[in-house]
Amino acid sequence: MKTPPTHHVRRTRWVTIAALAIMTLGASWSPAQAAIFKDAQFEALHETGQFAELEQQAQSRLKANPADAEASAALVLALSLADPSDAQRLEAGAQQAKRCTEQHPAVAVCHLAAAENLGLQMVNMGMVKAMRSVGSLKDLWRRTLALEPTSFTARVQLAKLYLTLPGMVGGSTTQAKELESAVRSSQPETARIIRVHIAAQAQQWAEMEAELLALKPTKDAAMREEVREATMQLALVYLKDGRDLAKAQRLYGTLQRDQPNQAAGLYGAARVQAALGQPDEAIRLFERARALAGADAYPIDLRLGDTLLAKGDKAQAKLVCERFVANKRAKPSQVEEVRKHLAKLG
Repeated sequence: MKTPPTHHVRRTRWVTIAALAIMTLGASWSPAQAAIFKDAQFEALHETGQFAELEQQAQSRLKANPADAEASAALVLALSLADPSDAQRLEAGAQQAKRCTEQHPAVAVCHLAAAENLGLQMVNMGMVKAMRSVGSLKDLWRRTLALEPTSFTARVQLAKLYLTLPGMVGGSTTQAKELESAVRSSQPETARIIRVHIAAQAQQWAEMEAELLALKPTKDAAMREEVREATMQLALVYLKDGRDLAKAQRLYGTLQRDQPNQAAGLYGAARVQAALGQPDEAIRLFERARALAGADAYPIDLRLGDTLLAKGDKAQAKLVCERFVANKRAKPSQVEEVRKHLAKLG
């Protein structure tokens, strides 16, 4: 089999990462800036992930007033975020986003909602189509930021996009740094999280850790999500091949402390315990993580099944693996890995 050119492999890998990087669980701006929605009910429903109720309220508002820009954008986000694996809902969200941006071209939230929808779609696209969509995504984030310069989500997502993409398709570390420097005084925490991503892209792990630890704990959902994702990324660097389990443990510990209702910290701590040869403690932590918010974002049952197998509990491992395969939100590549486990278990 002929090996593809190195530049093609690299480009494909970066586009895949880009598509994942722009995924967000919700669009929210930091407390010192304007919220996404002026309507308090929309804002509360979105912030707490109550997308079914958000959809219902948005539909009701649009029925009463088809020109309601906030309701139009709220419907886009509700359709897109309730189940990002549902292609039909994503397409419905895309059509609604088109209506929103065409009907309200000067309203930032319409462009933000459209960007969120396109980002989620890109994850499910083939590589070629995803690459063709990068320019549109970048334009949507730029337009959002132009209309609302204080938008936390637009600024951070645009910076991440610049950092993730190779130069041949519009990547630019310089432009990401410009986005950071523009708000260094006015929005210091926004600037800091962008510096976290800049350090990550440069694989400057010590600098990344220092910037992360300097961020102030916040209740803002968008910032918490950024901190969570960056912390998990850095911890994985230390966890991989047992590079520095103590540092990984410390980072997961900060998540447990600052975001105790999220699964991320416990899931990471469980992986450390498994790496340390403590399967019983790892299993306990995995089970606790399964019951917390955000558990679907991590392959908990995959890791739990591995740990049970390592312990020799094949019967329980089989049950966990079957549960993982039945999870519609599990990544196809991981499902295939678990199917191989099940084949061996009989």
